[in-house]
Amino acid sequence: MFRRITPYCCCVLALLTLVSSASHAEIKLSGNFTQGGLIIGKTEPGNSVQLNERILKVSRNGDFVFGFSWNDTTTYTLTVTDETGNNEQKTFTPKARQYKQSNIKGIAKKIMNPAPADVERSALDRKLTVQARANDSDFTHFAEGFSAPRNSKITGVFGSQRLFNGVLKSTHFGLDYRGNIGAPVKAPASGTVVLWVPDMFYSGGTLIIDHGHGINSTFLHLSDSYVKVGDVVQKNDVIAEVGASGRVTGPHLDWRVNWFNVRLDPQLVLATLPIK
Repeated sequence: MFRRITPYCCCVLALLTLVSSASHAEIKLSGNFTQGGLIIGKTEPGNSVQLNERILKVSRNGDFVFGFSWNDTTTYTLTVTDETGNNEQKTFTPKARQYKQSNIKGIAKKIMNPAPADVERSALDRKLTVQARANDSDFTHFAEGFSAPRNSKITGVFGSQRLFNGVLKSTHFGLDYRGNIGAPVKAPASGTVVLWVPDMFYSGGTLIIDHGHGINSTFLHLSDSYVKVGDVVQKNDVIAEVGASGRVTGPHLDWRVNWFNVRLDPQLVLATLPIK
């Protein structure tokens, strides 16, 4: 049976070791146990993993993943069960964060106070993105680690409170990169394209790539996409062009990462190392 579990949750890399009397079963977690953090894990094939009441998908190689929303204060219990029914548990709560506040000026009145038709359109846009992010594919590209989609200055960060013309309107859930219209955007990890819409009301050209087990990347305000729904892309492939479409004051890339519809911090995702 499992006898011990050793966590190092304060570090970017957390290691949980489960030992059975019959064999050495090891589970490893890599990530940041804080709001917005991505946690990738690996256990013995055949083990089951549960996070509170949620059963996590475990690949044939023992890979699994989960994450914490930007304002998550839930206390979680991670339960690992082997094939004989023995289990071990670890309880943790994501660390709270303080977020920045930014004031964006020059937003047009029609964007600040959209017409009823635009409100209806944005609701349809949201429905499409929610559906695309609901994919629970068997891919495990998330386990290979992520790279930045652009090598340029970061101009906006995850969790910042957005004031448009001085009025608090939203929380920013992406990582903004500087770029001129037409500048290249690369795939941060391998995956399959599950959404491309060139003209969403708020986000303009919007592309979503599925990396597996509910982990997906969204790219906003694009001027063009080189890929279409169903295409398989490899890490670092050039997939799109920076644009200034949708609710923006200038060209840039807004890159977002989700676990299903849980918002994750792309900077923490980039810092999450593959498990060797």
